[in-house]
Amino acid sequence: MARLSPISVPKGVEVNISGQHVNVKGSKGAMEHDVHDSVSLAQNDSEISFEAKDVAGSPAQAGTARSLLLNMMIGVSDGFEKKLELVGVGYRAQAQGNKLNLTLGFSHPVEYPVPEGITVETPSQTEVIVKGIDKQRVGQVAAEIRAYRPPEPYKGKGVKYSDEHIVRKEAKKK
Repeated sequence: MARLSPISVPKGVEVNISGQHVNVKGSKGAMEHDVHDSVSLAQNDSEISFEAKDVAGSPAQAGTARSLLLNMMIGVSDGFEKKLELVGVGYRAQAQGNKLNLTLGFSHPVEYPVPEGITVETPSQTEVIVKGIDKQRVGQVAAEIRAYRPPEPYKGKGVKYSDEHIVRKEAKKK
């Protein structure tokens, strides 16, 4: 049986394990997850240990469960955020309640409905910050916003992640 390094529970986070169901509560919110049957988990004081049972594929399931639980603990205590930048003349973003209004050079403005549990901030007209407690949902919302106008390689115009590097191409020569 494969044994993984245990996760230490941070202060201010409460973890309840009942069978394969895990509840995590923190200052930012609460999340729950059902761990796969091929993984056994145990809580000792302020540590959670994971062990893979003797089933094909269970070491991978144990690693996935450990990673998901760690992300849940980080999410309910600190939260996750993705920063996007709008590059291009006239490209603007404005958060209004549970909608994000984007002007991306189309003939019409793009209105993105922000899902529940996610907050979108626009500190400036060309910056968008997506925040939430669920790492997967934060990344998905950021990817959906970026998909409206991905950065192009010639001028670099479009919606890009703040830490993304765009490989530029040289224009066609005569």
